[in-house]
Amino acid sequence: MTEETMALKNYSVLKGRPVENRLASGSNPHYQVKIVDDTAEYRIAINVQSQDKSDLEYLISSHWQHPIQDSLQELPLGIHTIKRRTNDMALDYIRGNIVDPRLFVPIPMNLPGPDNDLNEKLGHYVKRAMADEDSVIYAFGETWGPEKKRDKIFGFRPGAGIHDIHMNQGNDKAHRGDDGVWQDGGLVFQFPRQDQWVGIFLRFQSQAWHTDDTTGHAIVIPTSGPPSDAMPLGRLGPDTLPTTDRPDGLIRIIAARVNDIKSPEQETITLLNRSNRELSLDGWKIADKQKNKMLIDGTVGPGATKTITVATPVSLSNKGGIITLLNENGLKVDGVSYTRSKALHPGWTITF
Repeated sequence: MTEETMALKNYSVLKGRPVENRLASGSNPHYQVKIVDDTAEYRIAINVQSQDKSDLEYLISSHWQHPIQDSLQELPLGIHTIKRRTNDMALDYIRGNIVDPRLFVPIPMNLPGPDNDLNEKLGHYVKRAMADEDSVIYAFGETWGPEKKRDKIFGFRPGAGIHDIHMNQGNDKAHRGDDGVWQDGGLVFQFPRQDQWVGIFLRFQSQAWHTDDTTGHAIVIPTSGPPSDAMPLGRLGPDTLPTTDRPDGLIRIIAARVNDIKSPEQETITLLNRSNRELSLDGWKIADKQKNKMLIDGTVGPGATKTITVATPVSLSNKGGIITLLNENGLKVDGVSYTRSKALHPGWTITF
């Protein structure tokens, strides 16, 4: 399987207006939303519990910003197939720097009390969008239909919609066949009156954060030996490894200077070492939106910053982009994104 032949057969984004909703329950652990465009009706089915009854992990970004927004705004209402990684609308939680994996937290489907379960978290924004006639929802996932029968939840005909609105890679053995890159699901709300975008992103607790760039299958993090004074992050000892395979955040991208192509200033990326010891960057790489990579080296002291001068083939587009930091094993350590509006002033530094 290649990046262009993804595991989801009909990976798409649905853009429309929400008009009705149904809470998830034990017999049907999906939060349901009826969506309409100018001519058709659809249902989006959002998993709020895994098949093994474990909680999902979620992340809500109430002021989400990403260069993908420019492409989404230009879409007409309706379902749009996303065929290739190079399509500016595809989501990949890992490679697209859509979200920070460190911010995901588990949440139950339903729990007594206010604002403490996934039904309520989803319902807050769905109801707000239903009350705002200018708002739209973008649902990313796998399509179904049109069916020859009525929709089983809302009764419209023909039944059609989108599901798999969650991370779709790094699965356990039982669901490995669903793995792929650039095919993650998600729910994005646009509220034009407030100039606000809200992103809701979901993953199963069994899914891995480090996955193969071609297949999307989970990969093993190599570790060996005790940490030294200038130890590569990919080989920190067992006593310093995180409890999950999430990036541990010891090295962060905190700033970038993005310039117009005609500007004489150099583009730069600034890293911060959050740990209490010197860390080696030998064999590490910086990757841009087009997945061009440049090799970096040297060390960065405890609590110190290091500014990297961007070199060919990497470039930082002033039309919005992403920046990814990979360790010597090719594993993602950190990633950020910035929009076109953030890069309007050549020579200025963007902070993350």
